[in-house]
Amino acid sequence: MSVPTSEKLAQIAAVHTAIKMELGKVIVGQDDVIHQVLTALLSRGHCLLLGVPGLAKTLLVRSLGEVLDLDFNRVQFTPDLMPSDITGTEILDEESGSTRRSLRFVPGPVFTNLLLADEINRTPPKTQAALLEAMQEYVVTTGGRSIPIPQPFFVLATQNPIEQEGTYPLPEAQLDRFMFLIRMAYPQRAEEMQILRQTTTNREVTLTRQVDGATLLDVQRCVRDIPVSEHVLGYCIDLVRNTRPAETSAPEFVRANLAYGAGPRAGQYLVLAAKATAALDGRLNVCCADVRRNAHAVLGHRIACNFHATGEGIDATQIIDRLLHHVPEPDSAGA
Repeated sequence: MSVPTSEKLAQIAAVHTAIKMELGKVIVGQDDVIHQVLTALLSRGHCLLLGVPGLAKTLLVRSLGEVLDLDFNRVQFTPDLMPSDITGTEILDEESGSTRRSLRFVPGPVFTNLLLADEINRTPPKTQAALLEAMQEYVVTTGGRSIPIPQPFFVLATQNPIEQEGTYPLPEAQLDRFMFLIRMAYPQRAEEMQILRQTTTNREVTLTRQVDGATLLDVQRCVRDIPVSEHVLGYCIDLVRNTRPAETSAPEFVRANLAYGAGPRAGQYLVLAAKATAALDGRLNVCCADVRRNAHAVLGHRIACNFHATGEGIDATQIIDRLLHHVPEPDSAGA
């Protein structure tokens, strides 16, 4: 592993600034959301955007697809969508003037660099599961053979609150494939005023492509090459293990309010998110504050509150807040 140089860190900062400036032409506010999306992008992780309709979830992803010089596909998830509508299907070809026939695979929209899975929870779990292999293994298996997906590959999915009609909760295995669950809130009054000004006039905005696939892959490799101390690794492990009710070190509020905790993938994503956060700040030293900054986005969809917590009005956000106060940083001398 080669530690990134100051020039590489400058390149990462330039990529971040260029993308953020272009997105700012059409997205008002949502600075934290954009930062988290770019953190996941540099970490080679997938994102799930959660919010009520009308908060520019789809606009953000579509704009990102225009800013990045990558292949971009969008799938509108509906109740009648089939798995083959996402992954592709095999069709029977018959040679002209012959009786010979052969199967030919027609790739689906998942064969792209940036995939927008719009309103992913409006389709049944059977179709949602079509993305599992692609998101984890970066291949699609069909007809007994595995077909690789072009790199880089990034899934940005939008989701409406499950309390709304016509939604299907995502299975735990599907949720775990997403690095971040990003909650989008209503804009501030001044931001909403600016939204009204921009969207109710004849205003045309042209976004300029900033980053190509080769550059993005190089930046992703640089992020993974950033060193992490045993101190920070130990803190990530302690945070994740303390979310598990069966763990002997788990605090009482976790045992009383959680049905299950986060798995090892949560620790992996905490480390990668901390690395990307440090890189975006132009630092090679990853600290525990970088981990805490991303804890809610990484852990929020990987822990499940039990009936007791639901009855008391306790949610995952409150549990993570208490956990961050409860879990101390390990001793630097020996995590």
